[in-house]
Amino acid sequence: MEKRAIELYSHYNREISIKVIPGHFATKHSHISHCIDMTKVKSQLNTAKAAAKFLADSFMGTPVDTILTFDRMKMVGAFMAEYLSASGINSRQDIAVLTPELMGDKMLLRDNFLPYVINSHVLLLTASATTGQTVNSGIEGIKYYGGAPVGAATVFGGDFKCDLPVVKLFGVEDIPGYTSYNPQDCPLCKKGVKVDAVVNSYGYSKIV
Repeated sequence: MEKRAIELYSHYNREISIKVIPGHFATKHSHISHCIDMTKVKSQLNTAKAAAKFLADSFMGTPVDTILTFDRMKMVGAFMAEYLSASGINSRQDIAVLTPELMGDKMLLRDNFLPYVINSHVLLLTASATTGQTVNSGIEGIKYYGGAPVGAATVFGGDFKCDLPVVKLFGVEDIPGYTSYNPQDCPLCKKGVKVDAVVNSYGYSKIV
């Protein structure tokens, strides 16, 4: 499967890249035509910093007290906090970076996290946001806990409705033929095409 992988570089910075593998993949919410491997962005220093710089630049004029990170994006979130607190409206702001627990599709914040969200401007950071379900659920959770969501940032995103700004490094338009289906409507499943791998925020596990 890895032999099919194609490295895709960002139009904004050649230091930022993801790997794209065509096939038939199952995620928590959908079946997709391409697996997006973001290990480099999440785990390597220079790539994470470059990604954080691009995403942070889009929020330099937005007040941010806290960044909530999903999908193992805490390294990128920490660099975003550093860039945001270095200049702009958030200059010298001591920005918190938190990773909430998830109970199904719902966000859970323990009591010790609440002071960083209540009456605070909160930015959401995810690795992937293709259907919008994670972003919109996260925004709903921030409001539930008394925070003021200011926007969302993601490495790979689709086109979906959101009342707040959503900034993405890569979009579905960057991957020709990329499709996402509800599992019950997946045409590959209906044709009897086996799922190549199960995908989540940690990566993918091949199905033999």
